[in-house]
Amino acid sequence: MSSKQRWLDAMWPRVRSWLPAPPAAVLELGCGSLGGFVPGLLSDGYQAIGIDPEAPEGAGYRRIEFERSELPDAVDAVVASVSLHHVADTGEVLDRIAGALKPDGTVAVVEWDWESFDEASARWGFERLDWKNDAKGWLHRGYEHWQASGQPWEGYLHGWATGHGLHSARALVKGLDERFERVSCERGAYLFPELAQTTERDELDAIEAGLIRALRIDYVGRLSRGR
Repeated sequence: MSSKQRWLDAMWPRVRSWLPAPPAAVLELGCGSLGGFVPGLLSDGYQAIGIDPEAPEGAGYRRIEFERSELPDAVDAVVASVSLHHVADTGEVLDRIAGALKPDGTVAVVEWDWESFDEASARWGFERLDWKNDAKGWLHRGYEHWQASGQPWEGYLHGWATGHGLHSARALVKGLDERFERVSCERGAYLFPELAQTTERDELDAIEAGLIRALRIDYVGRLSRGR
């Protein structure tokens, strides 16, 4: 199983719990080449559309950037899983999300707090990588590029993030709070899908023991009728 599929399988029950009941209309921003949560949404009776330039072909998908897409009729919920930190203009995208929602609509965002990815957390993850697997992911590449750079971890990370135009998760949460009524904002495990013989529970145990940081942010908000 790919790390992307492992991520989707782990996150789907949480995302599902944040949404209104089917047959609500749900839009997924940045569903990726696997279709994100759209297959699960459709299977559970939702009206779902996934938007991504690399989305699969099919009636449930639109192969285009969210910023350039023609939005459907107002939806009951918008989901964005690890997709907002690399959009061109977060303000524009968050405004479009708000504009796509019905009054009292739900926004569910899962994000990576890369600024909290300290060296202790990185080394914990690197030690658990499977180098025998041909399907190497972003964490494998991160380790190789860091070693090749010869830089201290924090300098390398910030240079890499700046070069890729990554947005701060804290700034994203602030932008969400400016547009939505916060329902919940929690932290969780992020690295485990990339790691060999390491479960989400293993990562949570390390977080609770203070060995590493919680790098995932789960934000759920609601569009106020007055906004």
